[in-house]
Amino acid sequence: DKHKMFIPQDIRGRTECLNWLFWQMGSAPMIGGGFGHFYNYAPVKIQYCVERFSMEVKRLMDVLDKRLAEVDFVAGSEYSIADMAIMPWVRAITVFYKADTFLSMAEYKNIARWMETILKRPATQRGLRVNGFGDDAVKERHSAADFQ
Repeated sequence: DKHKMFIPQDIRGRTECLNWLFWQMGSAPMIGGGFGHFYNYAPVKIQYCVERFSMEVKRLMDVLDKRLAEVDFVAGSEYSIADMAIMPWVRAITVFYKADTFLSMAEYKNIARWMETILKRPATQRGLRVNGFGDDAVKERHSAADFQ
């Protein structure tokens, strides 16, 4: 808001963006705290928990995939803070939980297209590096020189 970047300025676009941003806030506990924990991190695998959260994550991915069938980015035609907030949680399904096959993520063609588009962004690639992901991860994060 302060810099008038990554959030639409018109009321309709802004509302759509904020709706999806809050969708992410409500979804993240299911994807990370629920599914991620019981599928990947829990010391004891409890079938009910894995199934319960798997079904919820699949429902959320279906909602997102249907939305992305209509638009380029979740809030509409432009990349926004909503995309920035949602993408890492969707990416965690594959990268951290290694559950893409289990959850049939390949079925969500629109999510795949959206993820590919976002992951090609130089700022996204830089953000992943600075957060320690990838072979070229930044070891120290104190100045711009650390990227060289």
